[in-house]
Amino acid sequence: MENKLLNEFENPTKLHFKILFMSWAGWVFDFYDLILFSFLLIPIGKELHLTNLELSWVLGSSLAATAIGGVIFGILSDRFGRKNVLQWTILTYSIGTFLCGISSTIWILLFFRIITGLGVGGEWATGQTYVGETFPAKVRGRYGAFMQTGAPFGIVLASIIGGILEQHIGWRFCFFISILPALLVVYTRKSLPESDVWLQRKKIAANSTTSTNYMEGKNISSFLLLFTKNYRKLFIQCLILAIFDMSAYWFTYTWLPAYLQQQRQFTIVKSAEWMLITQAGGLLGYFTFGFFADRYGRRPAYTVYSIIMAIGLVMITLLWEAVAIYPPLILSFMFLVGLGTGMFSGYGPLFSELFPTNIRNTAMGSAFNLARGVQFFTPVIIATIAVNYGLSGGISLAALFAILTGAWIWIFPETKGKKIII
Repeated sequence: MENKLLNEFENPTKLHFKILFMSWAGWVFDFYDLILFSFLLIPIGKELHLTNLELSWVLGSSLAATAIGGVIFGILSDRFGRKNVLQWTILTYSIGTFLCGISSTIWILLFFRIITGLGVGGEWATGQTYVGETFPAKVRGRYGAFMQTGAPFGIVLASIIGGILEQHIGWRFCFFISILPALLVVYTRKSLPESDVWLQRKKIAANSTTSTNYMEGKNISSFLLLFTKNYRKLFIQCLILAIFDMSAYWFTYTWLPAYLQQQRQFTIVKSAEWMLITQAGGLLGYFTFGFFADRYGRRPAYTVYSIIMAIGLVMITLLWEAVAIYPPLILSFMFLVGLGTGMFSGYGPLFSELFPTNIRNTAMGSAFNLARGVQFFTPVIIATIAVNYGLSGGISLAALFAILTGAWIWIFPETKGKKIII
């Protein structure tokens, strides 16, 4: 038993769940910090006298920074371990969000949002790698999906803080109280183990003379290894998958609260309440995706959930007028949008099963966050389209990207139940 890796246990243990909790909580506050800004766009714009386009550039810049953070922290994690880097990312985005509260100009705000984006970009991949390497293969999909449920919890928290509490404490204090996730690092600093798969790989690499390990020994970046012959095609395929899915997500959520407020004349509170409906769907989607993927496979799961998201999006944008006269019906489609985003639960398990340990975190963080960095242009594209077609016209494009995601997944091999490559 002493020599057994954590991912070789028959069932998860208390130690597994400690790792899962830290990774999940980090993702809750990671996503909270990223989404909070969307709820505060209007009060920030009013006080700092910023246009929608200027706010779009700030929002886009934070998304672009996640790409840089994903690459940097991915490389650091493959070099220094999952546990340490997970804690570093939480500290980074917590401090960045706190500092946003002292912003007095667009340039100061932009700088602090970039700091936040760097930490946000690193946390998800590190946490998913940590979970993927330590949980048994037969349940990897469901626990990777469980970690992903942190996203809707983060949005719910952002809805409460930014959509409801902001009216009482102001947007600056919404940022100030966001330093609290840093306490997670203090709480878990000594109680968590390092990934034993990573430790074993590090030991093997130190003693191996194979060409790949030779490159590691020469300090060749794990990011550069992604573009060698063995991994180049696979990494590009993963990057395209992530771009399609990220586009579906961010074309939906960057302006959705503002869409409900500006185009559908909702109050800030009502838009926050409707966003909670989508996140109820998201919570169910993230949670159920893992069970579906462990039973039927990664590819069918992606396709089913992407179609669900696309249907919901078309109904709440292009066909809003046709269904909004029946409030329960339009709310059900808001729920479906959230349910379909459950396909994001597939990335952690899929990437863990596709890449070896020496580049796993780098591959996961780079593909996921470079794709998110591409979304730098998404808020601006939507704001531009909205001039002639309304915000609904821009947001509706997300349905196309959801369908592309469900189709593209079929170029990958099925990896359900695959043993982790050390």
